[in-house]
Amino acid sequence: MIQFPNCKINLGLSILEKRTDGFHGLETIFYPVALTDGIEIVINKGHQNNAVEFTSSGNPIPGDVSGNLCVKAYDLLKKDFPLMSNIKIHLHKKIPIGAGLGGGSSDGASALIILNDLFQLHINQAQLIQYAVQLGSDCPFFILNKACHATGRGEILNPIEIDLSNYSFALIHPGIHIATPWAFQQIKPCVKEKSIITIIKQPIETWKAELINDFEAPVFNAHPQLQIIKNELYHQGALYASLSGSGSSIFGIFPKGHTLQPAPTFDAYSFNMI
Repeated sequence: MIQFPNCKINLGLSILEKRTDGFHGLETIFYPVALTDGIEIVINKGHQNNAVEFTSSGNPIPGDVSGNLCVKAYDLLKKDFPLMSNIKIHLHKKIPIGAGLGGGSSDGASALIILNDLFQLHINQAQLIQYAVQLGSDCPFFILNKACHATGRGEILNPIEIDLSNYSFALIHPGIHIATPWAFQQIKPCVKEKSIITIIKQPIETWKAELINDFEAPVFNAHPQLQIIKNELYHQGALYASLSGSGSSIFGIFPKGHTLQPAPTFDAYSFNMI
């Protein structure tokens, strides 16, 4: 079975509190974007010793295979459904890694969905979300995979009506790795005067002044070239531009069909117009 897990962007990201469980309370809007990986899972009829035979192509995937969220998804379900057969997973990686686009989380959520169908486990959506929470804070969003207002540590999701189909998205990944723990350490949590869910209902022209990602200030201070990228997107006509997640990807929202002009700012970076 094959799926094409898509990425997400964050429309605003407020860090509201440091929780007693060590996580941060936040508010954001998750919005799905059609830049995808590809994942295929089949039953391994060869009955190899390893429960999961994992291969990949495309962008290199660092770290041990056992830490991959697709493999972890299988291990998680196997505990509750021990009769699941051994499997082969092939992941074609196109979404940049460590980019604030949720590519790994999307892959893990897709693995849960495929395994549920492949083995006819009859897990409902609410139960899949609970499994996804155990994989990571962003994973539950990709089970729903529609625009959501997210609170808690990102796992409390309320679908919202927001249609950006009349706009184009520019995604720029500068190849910089931003360590999420470091990024959170730079933030002083506080409750904002106006909530993101209120701002997002306003005309998109107002977002530039009000829809803020709290990670931008420390990340841009450490990596000034990211601020330059954002400025260039606005210079070329973006209605809204922002860091996604804790970075390092920058996105711009443009009128549909908008074409970006060549610019030295973009030359060295991975670039997608969607």
